[in-house]
Amino acid sequence: MSENAAVRPGRPVRPGRGRRPATEVRAAVLAAAGDLLLRDGLQALTFERVAKEAGASRTTLHKWWPSPGALAAEAYFARSRPVLDFPDTGDLRADLVTQLRAFVHWLKDEGAERPVAELVGAAQTDPDVARAWSENYARPRRELARERLRTAQRQGLLRADADLDIVVDQLWGACYHRLLVLRTPFDASLVPRLVDHALRGAAPR
Repeated sequence: MSENAAVRPGRPVRPGRGRRPATEVRAAVLAAAGDLLLRDGLQALTFERVAKEAGASRTTLHKWWPSPGALAAEAYFARSRPVLDFPDTGDLRADLVTQLRAFVHWLKDEGAERPVAELVGAAQTDPDVARAWSENYARPRRELARERLRTAQRQGLLRADADLDIVVDQLWGACYHRLLVLRTPFDASLVPRLVDHALRGAAPR
């Protein structure tokens, strides 16, 4: 099936449209994969289903991603990116609370809890998923947090010797630990306490 031949149901085809640019096809594939992942879970995400939803060819998907799991990891990052933007209002505590609340809301209320657990689980045995999860989501998200904390450090809001990686682990790691290891229910009410405990340990002497 060519990128020209298939379109999503209900979407009119523009006359004389011709072949879609690769960037448009890729965006459509990631959007379709994100929809499937959040709605039906990782096991439901196959190249065949995504290609049909996106109006793309399976050959194209095989060319761009080594496995459906790798595609799922990148699609998760693309879908979560606008939801989990990291604010910088000048108020470090408020920014951390805002971002962590958005993260917990994304997990608990917007359907990401199941696919996150499935992707992290798959990453333990599938090198393609592990690489995609690390390169396309975990490390970029971690660096966004580190950059916000570095800004606070330069402003004197955190000690110069504060270990920013440990602060990140304390905040987001606590959520992942409850989600994936303890499987303990939690909600956004946890967030202010997490932030206060982390900042108290990294506060200037």
